[in-house]
Amino acid sequence: MASTLIVDQLQKTGGSTTALTLPTSNASASEFLQNDGAGALSWASASAGFHKVTVFTSSSSAGGYSPDTGVTKLIVEVQGGGGNAGNNDGSGYEGGSGGGGGYAMKYLPGMSSSDTITITVGGINGTSSFARVGGTAFTTITCAGGTTGAVASGAGGTGGTGGAASNGDLNINGGSGHFGGYSDAGGSSVLGIGGSRHNGATSTPSAAAGYGGGGGTAGGISQAGGAGSAGVVIVWEYK
Repeated sequence: MASTLIVDQLQKTGGSTTALTLPTSNASASEFLQNDGAGALSWASASAGFHKVTVFTSSSSAGGYSPDTGVTKLIVEVQGGGGNAGNNDGSGYEGGSGGGGGYAMKYLPGMSSSDTITITVGGINGTSSFARVGGTAFTTITCAGGTTGAVASGAGGTGGTGGAASNGDLNINGGSGHFGGYSDAGGSSVLGIGGSRHNGATSTPSAAAGYGGGGGTAGGISQAGGAGSAGVVIVWEYK
């Protein structure tokens, strides 16, 4: 009866003589009515568009991440952790500041909810990665952490090395740390800012801000270097 009424109304208002066949069941939440071009109507989910973003500040279990049902595309951001600054020695020489972690961004089409992926979030100095366990093939996205600045020993310590990024569509290595005693701010990353240097015999250095920044050098004698910041993995899902 409902089908006949709808077709009659279409014929009165639009003059169409094409019969439309309605679905026999109700729709699920968020589904829409689509036409196959021959008059058969059916319920369908949206085939494209943003679904959600998830920020991972800790690692998943092995194969612990899968896209939601209906998701077909991912944009993944991977940020390695930053390094600590080296400690000062008893004569007031300063340790090197820490290096920033590498960053990569990757577009992954053709994904599905059956794909299983391991997400690793690097801590201080740690490597972050996005690696396939099963399903759609792609090369593991890897971003190394920045290294710790050298401890001072009768001279300023050398700065930590910035972490390398690989296998993204966009790969940006982390900024290097600095030699103790000069420009001693920590190396920055795409998603983090290196800690600044503090002066004074008892001052403490700044820890890195954000994700993947290197720690800043301390001022004074026998002071500990500033802390780097951990990495992060961000996954954008699209249908």
